[in-house]
Amino acid sequence: MINIYGENSRISKADAELLQSHKKCTEETVQEVWQIMKIQAELVNGFEALKTIEPAISILGTARTKEDHPYYKKCVELAKLLAENGFNIITGGGGGIMEAGNRGAQEGKAKGIGLNIKLPREQTPNPYQDLSLDFDYFFVRKLMFSKFSFMHVFMPGGFGTMDELFTVLCLIQTKKMQQVPLVLYGTEFWCGMIKWIRETMLKEGYLNDKEMDLLRITDDPQEVLKIAKEIFATLPDA
Repeated sequence: MINIYGENSRISKADAELLQSHKKCTEETVQEVWQIMKIQAELVNGFEALKTIEPAISILGTARTKEDHPYYKKCVELAKLLAENGFNIITGGGGGIMEAGNRGAQEGKAKGIGLNIKLPREQTPNPYQDLSLDFDYFFVRKLMFSKFSFMHVFMPGGFGTMDELFTVLCLIQTKKMQQVPLVLYGTEFWCGMIKWIRETMLKEGYLNDKEMDLLRITDDPQEVLKIAKEIFATLPDA
């Protein structure tokens, strides 16, 4: 018999059933009502806690990068530069790139915000968070990134980073978010993906040149800062 929760899984049955409740019965359960209320609570708590952290830039990337890795060091440098110029930094709150982003924010004397997610492994809150929030649901957490970050920087990462990138990219493409470029930091890491998008998706007509322009690749922190200032200058006054 297939175990949809996985062997030795730490994921609760209630959380898994939110996305995997493929049952023949359509009757609403008390458990599902409680899940809706829990989601509502996460939304309210997130909105309330983050309402004063703007202007903020999100830096997203893998949790698996070690402290001595060049990308970790570059992320600290980048986050510090952005922080020194008045921008708070939002990360996923874990280790690796997320830790580097929060660390750079503190070194640059700005706020480091961590949007932590409860996972079976990898997600251990880093010690550089001035504000730390915990989420059970990925989609609520991603909403917080989208709502409270006026700019997104994507460092190298895995499936989670790709998910975050293409979620935001799709929202911008469909005009559900402000039409601003997304920064892909690390030319060597991102160039293969961009090449494939151009030679396959763009060639087949699934994208257009204007949509391709939403992605900016760089290895230069100063260029990221320049883009951030340009975007921030276009934002409407509160």
